[in-house]
Amino acid sequence: MGTRLLLVRHGETEWHAENRYAGTSEVGLTERGRRQAERLAAHLAAAEEQVTALYRSPQGRARVTAEPSARALGLEPVVVEELREVHFGIAEGRVLSELDPQVVAAFRADPVAGAFPGAEPTADAARRGAAALRAIAAREDGGRVLVVAHNTLIRVTLCELLGIPVRDYRRVFPRLENAAITEIGIDGDATSLRRFNLPTS
Repeated sequence: MGTRLLLVRHGETEWHAENRYAGTSEVGLTERGRRQAERLAAHLAAAEEQVTALYRSPQGRARVTAEPSARALGLEPVVVEELREVHFGIAEGRVLSELDPQVVAAFRADPVAGAFPGAEPTADAARRGAAALRAIAAREDGGRVLVVAHNTLIRVTLCELLGIPVRDYRRVFPRLENAAITEIGIDGDATSLRRFNLPTS
């Protein structure tokens, strides 16, 4: 039957309202983001199917988002370095209006070939994310696993796993809502998308 992974973007951060690129920067959750994390935990605790393991990114916003679920489910989070967010180079800590318009246009046209200068190559991020999820699925074979990570990392990883060109991640998966669940199944080399952006509040 394979492994089912519940992929969750962390709760709302202090940079959310401005749509400021956080990337590998450490940014705290807002009060709303903390409430989202609590509602996620309540949703999972009330579900008929039990979550059997919890994995998370090493970044603070993922840690704080995962904590209520860990308490509610009685699970010890496993930190996976490869689940960190994509580094956005010169866009780190900035909004698009603060960047050179030509750089922004290139990124919007093709976020792989036109990645922000100094950024982690998008294809590399997709491969590390996919490898991390495949390793988790193999380790937790047959389980139902919560994975708390990040908006761009999850989207590019979904493309890699589902055979979608990574350059299309912004078009195919425009946005992950904070603390919403995207469920995939991984069975060997096969990946299925079961649910996308399921709200938890």
